[in-house]
Formats: sequence, structure tokens, C-alpha cells
Amino acid sequence: MRRRVPPPPSPLPQRDGVDPVRVRLPIGEGWATVRDHLVARLAAGAEVIDGLLEAGRVVDAAGHPVTRDMAYVPGMFVWFHRELPDEERVPYPIDVIYRDEHVVVADKPHFLATTPRGSHVAETALARLRRQLGIPTLGAAHRLDRLTAGLVMFTVRPEERGVYQSLFRDRRVAKEYEAVAPYDPALPLPRTVRSRIVKERGVLAAREIEGEPNAVSRIELLEHRGERARYRLTPSTGQTHQLRVHMSALGVPILGDPLYPVVTDPIESGDFRRPLQLLARVLEFTDPITGREHRFVSPRVLQAWSSYEEWAAG
Repeated sequence: MRRRVPPPPSPLPQRDGVDPVRVRLPIGEGWATVRDHLVARLAAGAEVIDGLLEAGRVVDAAGHPVTRDMAYVPGMFVWFHRELPDEERVPYPIDVIYRDEHVVVADKPHFLATTPRGSHVAETALARLRRQLGIPTLGAAHRLDRLTAGLVMFTVRPEERGVYQSLFRDRRVAKEYEAVAPYDPALPLPRTVRSRIVKERGVLAAREIEGEPNAVSRIELLEHRGERARYRLTPSTGQTHQLRVHMSALGVPILGDPLYPVVTDPIESGDFRRPLQLLARVLEFTDPITGREHRFVSPRVLQAWSSYEEWAAG
């Protein structure tokens, strides 16, 4: 079996905690120039690509600028920095719960994406922590939805990232979530919910379909006050929006959810009112490198539980 050769190190430094874009020119395609391939491959358009090339902002592995007429070389790597979007700053801190030479565990606020994607680039947990801690090699071991708050693990050394990612892939991390949702005295709890969830590209909400279950969640009632309740949610699988889908299917959708049970109008940039009342409360695992037993607990209190009127008023 042919071993995969790792890409060369980036000749460009990070900018605002964000890595440059790396593009590998595919083998077996007959483009005349690097420029032609970039125009066809990237959504930025010919004018933007030409501007980057003319400004010398696309470089090869040696850091030399790629010219407009540079010949296409299959397997070649090029790098450039994307134009950062005009992002609204999420006005909440990201707190470091634990840090050693291998991992960083942070408590992410609502509305902050975990890693750069789409319109969220520099204003993400990863980019913020790289700047805040001065660790440019920091990488995400897993992801947490932008609207969900709570614990996220990051790796310090790139060569160890795969080892920690495998903890999540192989379900060797015990995770507990907490949610605030309506209280239904007729809903028998605790219970384990099993269903098949699919998430289609381009469709905001996931949905349940008939078929072999691929999503399993344990739902427990912790306490209730009038029409609201606090729940412990323990997923044993990791389907997209799994807990939100299962709570909605039980008739107790999580407060502040803009997708379940119905998709509402998109939240405007800068609107941080009524955050989704879902929190990644606990991460528990055995460190695969040090052998240490870890159990981390977020100290956050969901606002709709501590001060519902303030949460509801936005």
C-alpha cells in the first residue's frame, strides 16, 4: 500500500490565528497554468484570483510568488490567504478549563464557531485561542455546533491530533450535555431514544427517517420549575444536531432552537439574543498519550434556567 506523503510546511505564517489556504494541484488533469486551475476550482472568480496573483500573494512551497503564466505542475502545492470576512465579534470570552503540553480544553460560549468555516473565520474558538494562548499549532480534536456552548478539546502538537481525534471517532469520550426545554409531565423519563437521522448538504435541518438507528441519546429529567425543565442528555453517537432532533421529536424542543421543530428566519449578524439552551457540560476520557484520567465540567449556567425572563426578553 502506497504511503501518503504529508504536504510540505506552509511558507506563509498564520494571520489573525487563521491558516493560509493550501491547494494541491491534482494529478491527471491537463490545465495549462496554475491560474487556470485556481479560477476553475475556487468560487472567488477570475478577477479575485488575478488580483491575488498580480499582488504576489499566491506562493509555492519555497515561498516564491506564483505568476499568472506559471505552468501547471501536477501534485504541486500553492498557498494564499483568503480575504477575511467582516465578522461581528461574539461578545463573550472563551475560557480555558485545562491546559498541558498535549491538549487544551476550553469552555466555548454560544454563537462562537469552533473552527473557521464559511463566514466565520477569525471569529472562531480555534483562531481566538491561537491568538490568546500564543499557540499557532493548536488544532481542534472535534467540533461543537456554533449555537451550542460548552467544552471543546484542542490539540497542541499537530503530530498528535489524529490520536486525540480517534478518541471521538471511536466513542472513547464520555460526553454529557445539559438543556433547558419545556416540561411535559406526561413524558416518561429517563429514556433512551434511538432513530435514524440524515443531514443533507444545503438543507439546514436534519431529519429522522425510517431505517436502522444511527443516533442514540439518553434523556433524563434533572428538575423542573413550572413549564420549564432542565435535562441531562447523554449521546452515545454523534450525528449532526442529534440531541436537538431527539428533544424536538419528544415534543420538548430545546429553548432558543431556530431549526427544530420548525426552521425560523435566519438570525441576523450581531444578534446574540436568546441563545440556544444547550450546553456541552462534561468531557471524560483517558488521555491516549499520558494515560491520565480526565473529567472536565463546564461551570456555565444556562440563562433560561437561572433567569428566564432576562433570556426571553433578549
